[in-house]
Amino acid sequence: MRQRARAQLWGKQGARGALIAGIVAGACCLPGPALAAPAGPAAAGAVSPAPAAGTPVLASTGTTEQIRQLVQCGGTMYAVGTFTAIKHGSTSYTRDNAFSFSATAPYKVTSWNPGVNGTVDTIAFNGGNCADAYLGGHFSSVGGAPAKNIAEVDTAAGALVPGFKDNASGEVETLVAAGGHLLAGGAFKGINGSSADPYLASLSPATGNDDGFVHLGIAGHYVYPGVKSNPTKVYNQQLSHKGTLDLVEGDFTTVGGLARQQIFMLSLSGPAATVTGWSSPEWDGSQGNLPGGYAYQCWRTQSFYLRAAAWSPDDSTVYLAATGFQPWNWTSGSPRTGLCDSVSAFPATPQAEVTQKWINYTGCDSLYSVAADNSTVYAGGHERWADNGNGCNTNGSGAIPAPGMGGFNPATGALITNAAGTAGLYSRSRGRGADDLLLTGAGLWVASDNFGGNTSCGGVSGHAGICFLPNS
Repeated sequence: MRQRARAQLWGKQGARGALIAGIVAGACCLPGPALAAPAGPAAAGAVSPAPAAGTPVLASTGTTEQIRQLVQCGGTMYAVGTFTAIKHGSTSYTRDNAFSFSATAPYKVTSWNPGVNGTVDTIAFNGGNCADAYLGGHFSSVGGAPAKNIAEVDTAAGALVPGFKDNASGEVETLVAAGGHLLAGGAFKGINGSSADPYLASLSPATGNDDGFVHLGIAGHYVYPGVKSNPTKVYNQQLSHKGTLDLVEGDFTTVGGLARQQIFMLSLSGPAATVTGWSSPEWDGSQGNLPGGYAYQCWRTQSFYLRAAAWSPDDSTVYLAATGFQPWNWTSGSPRTGLCDSVSAFPATPQAEVTQKWINYTGCDSLYSVAADNSTVYAGGHERWADNGNGCNTNGSGAIPAPGMGGFNPATGALITNAAGTAGLYSRSRGRGADDLLLTGAGLWVASDNFGGNTSCGGVSGHAGICFLPNS
């Protein structure tokens, strides 16, 4: 299962919407790494480009609302984010930032309504226990009862579960259950009475107490000429299919006593979690900057740019989705370089410094989510094109339209296109960005927003916030 990758500014702006391209570029540079192979007509992806009918959607409330994460537990889908009403067919339901519905047609909305009074960024379940859900975000109450930024909630009644501590000093951005531990990441310096493990802590699923499994001393932030303030945070994480490794993205420079930036890989197989040797000079600066090194720092207002990652089904490859506009010290010359505003592939082994297998550029539009099956790497954001290494906010030579999301060949990074080779096979209304992509045994779920009243998925209107692309 893939964890969410939220389409938002690193600071808070209303509904915390996506970064819209259009910033003026900075100065100088090296030629970039090889671009993905040009996309011609390609084999269809594993999921249909046409959405299933009848899934719940965000109701039109006159404001921009957003689904931030979708998770399945048993036969039920759970959705969290920033919203006040859900529509299913002709019926509207009041739901404050969390709701659930059947994972199969007719996708009936359940009565579950925990009533969270602020943004819910993330939801997790402990193994096969679907009776209780863990919520993280920026809120102060659940169902009228005090709970600060983290909570355990009964999935039948929606009430807080007694005995679980629910107090984090800052926003909880991501939750993952692994090996009997609840891994909580975010902007907090203290959580449930402990300040031992700021930004990423391992909690007991039963009590919420820090169980000491993760003790990393995460610290630092990104510093280079003109960079905007970027406080230390953990933002996102993705558990490997085997459950022994965890990818963690965020704003930091030191993790577990090692130099790390943007992302690190955590081993969960021992008595305590440890940071592995996996990293890359393409984001960590270990081989220096331009000229002569790598363009590992993105635009000054987007210094944290690796927003999401996904594992290949056999855990041998890591796919990355990036914002970042363009390197701060690179001109608009071609070809493009660095990882800013791209989807890319890196080997997951060895546990050492690695370099990319392929990169596919959007041309200065952000990507926020990524998922992968055996045939396709899916990436979502508010992008207009793929194969666009020769353009920035314009369709450069070789660019192919791929609005809102795209599917890519896992071996080459080539965009999977329609039969004519004129556009990406997959598409959706760009909005503020596809915030989460979740692959299940039935297909691909896409979490997004209703920005500007745009609701299409696969060219079909009426899919505000949630789109399901079933297996072909």
